[in-house]
This record gives sequence, structure tokens and C-alpha cells, in this order.
Amino acid sequence: MRPEIERLVEEIKQSVGLLRRHLDVDTATARLAELNNLAEDPNLWNDPQKAQKLMQERTSLENQLGGIGRTERELEDQIGMIELGEAENDEAVVLEAENALKALKKDVARQELEALLSGEADRFDTYLEVHAGAGGTESQDWASMLLRMYTRWAERKGFKIEYLEETQGEEAGIKSATIQISGHNAYGWLKTEAGVHRLVRISPYDSNARRHTSFSSIAIFPVVDNSIKIDINESDVRVDTMRSGGAGGQHVNKTESAVRLTHIPTGVAVVCQAGRSQHKNRAQAWDMLRARLYEIELKKREEQAAADQAAKTDIGWGHQIRSYVLQPYQMVKDLRTGVQTSDTSGVLDGDLDEFMAATLAQKAFGTAPGQIEDVD
Repeated sequence: MRPEIERLVEEIKQSVGLLRRHLDVDTATARLAELNNLAEDPNLWNDPQKAQKLMQERTSLENQLGGIGRTERELEDQIGMIELGEAENDEAVVLEAENALKALKKDVARQELEALLSGEADRFDTYLEVHAGAGGTESQDWASMLLRMYTRWAERKGFKIEYLEETQGEEAGIKSATIQISGHNAYGWLKTEAGVHRLVRISPYDSNARRHTSFSSIAIFPVVDNSIKIDINESDVRVDTMRSGGAGGQHVNKTESAVRLTHIPTGVAVVCQAGRSQHKNRAQAWDMLRARLYEIELKKREEQAAADQAAKTDIGWGHQIRSYVLQPYQMVKDLRTGVQTSDTSGVLDGDLDEFMAATLAQKAFGTAPGQIEDVD
């Protein structure tokens, strides 16, 4: 085969190998057989929630195993066509098979992205918290820029956005904000964004036009559904009520019904002020608290306790996951994967998929940046 075709074949084989290791094909096949047996139990639907979860798992495994199998068969078929075309000196057959391999490579890239979003909670909606770091107005303005960046990302995806809490800065920007983003795999994508984000720019608030470095943090936790049971002792939770104070208008209603819940054993605190009634805000706050505690437990099970809530880390030097440099040059660089771009305006306008995909790939496969290419 020609060198370029050999490279293409090798790239597909490497991608399939990554998929097989990530899925653990032997274990997945055994689990699918077990699920198929359970699906035949006439008593399965006596518990609709359990049955639905089981069927979702079965469908997911069928799709993943089926996709790997189809890819391997298609790869062998096209290699055979190329060898036949070369033996008969039929360039048309070789070209047709080469084009089929290119299409197969794109299909494998889609499978890789799906594999990256196969975690226990990835399918859930998500809460996103923004917290300004030390630095007053500079960091508070940066926090508002980050909030806009993620709302623009969500809008690009067609996701629903709900503002739950927003605390304004004294002069500009925000001290903190909490939003709920609802859409397919919202948590799976956004969980990669938890951490400290660093901004370098010429400050618009400095009359001497000096360069400033600002920090703000992002915390991400899933909106758990009724199939996830999180038991919380009410005696472990301190309830505080306060007057809502936010942007007003379409974002936050200015009422005297805001609720803060603090889980004393862990120190986790949540605030909700979106509703007009204290009853609604209290219910929403309890949902948020359960989600936060579930996310902590989820990280323990995934052996990621070291990547604890971004809001609990120092929001400053040495803790950032990404740097955004606007002056003296234009560059956004992820410090975990090395992915970078000079299109700072695009990133701040919500173009984040390249960064998210690279981080997911690194966690799932341990691959270098760029292993998974963009898929149309």
C-alpha cells in the first residue's frame, strides 16, 4: 500500500485499540449478556426506574460494541479492496477504498467522542458556579466574562440556561453566580472546566494602562435525577435566609426569599435566590446540595478526589487550569493538555469544544492533544 494509505490504516487501528481498551470489550460483552438476561425477566418493570436505567445501559453497550465491530469489519474489507486494486492495477478501486477509509476515520472519531461522554453522570444537566478570586474589581469583571463565555457556549449547543444566584461586584462584574445548564451531556462536557482560570490583560480600570493578572474559579456539579439517592441528615444542614441581591430584571428577582444551605460535615454551601418564594428557593437549594454531595462521592468513586471543588482551592497562582492572555499577545492555553489558540475572542464567545475534547481524551485514553480530531 502507498505510505499515505498505510498511515491512514494505522491511525484507524490505533483509534480502535483505544476504544477497545477504554470500553474493556471482554468485560462489556459479559455485562451485555447479563443485561440481556435481566431484560427477559417479566418482573423487571415492577421497578420502572431500575428498568429504565438497565435498558439505557444495555443500549449504550450495544451501540459501543456494535460500533467497534462494524469499524473492524469495514477496515478489513477496505484493506482487502486496496490490495485487490493494487494487484490488478485498478486505480479507481484503490481510490474508492481510500475515500471509504477516510470516512471510516471520521466515524471512529465520533465513536471516540461518544466514549469520552460515557461516565455515570455525564448525561445529566449541570450546575455551574463562578467565583471571583482576590483582586477586587479586576477579578470580579473577569468572573462576569467567564459567566458570559459559558452561557454563550451553552447557547451554541441549544441548551437551556437558568440563573439561580448572582452577587454583583461593588463597581463592576460579579463576586459569584450560579446557573443551571440543561441539555444532553451538559455535565459530561462541562466537568472538564472545573478549576481556576487566569486572565492577563491591560486593565480597563487602571488609569495608567498597566497589565493585570486576574483569577476566577469555576465549579461544576451534576443535576441528579430521581434514580440517584443521596441521603442527608437535616440536622447536618444549617439553613439561612436572606434578601436576594442580584442583577434584577430577567436574571434574578429582588425578593426577601433567598436561601443558603450549609452542609456542616463537609462545609459545602449552596445559595438559591431565583424563585419568588422562599419555599421554591428552599426546594431548589436542597436539589443543589444533593447534587454537590453526589458530585463529591462520584469523584471519590472515580478516584479523582485530588480534583476537588474548584471553589475550595486557592484562586490564584499555581492552581490555574487555563490561561487567557489578551496583552501583549493573544493566546488561550490549557495547562493540562497543552491545547492552545490565538483566537481569544472566539474562545471568550464560547468556542470551547476543542479544549473540552482534549481534556476528556486525556482522562479517558491518556492521549496527546489532537489525538481526537474535530468532527463536523
